[in-house]
Amino acid sequence: MAIQIQKNTIIGDILDIAPQTAPLFLSIGMHCLGCPSSRGETVEEACMVHGIDVDAFLEQVNKFIAAGEAAN
Repeated sequence: MAIQIQKNTIIGDILDIAPQTAPLFLSIGMHCLGCPSSRGETVEEACMVHGIDVDAFLEQVNKFIAAGEAAN
């Protein structure tokens, strides 16, 4: 079953279930993925802080995860 990341999904939870998404977060300027503050943020909060369109980023993350699941 495909994982569906939403605006209110906690980044730490995403990294726990789909660690392969870390480069996507790094690409938006979130370089401290291991710090407690960033791991506790929602996707929406992180996008807001980094000036990223949350809907576009969610689409990118969900496509990336789906492609990885399809390859397995």
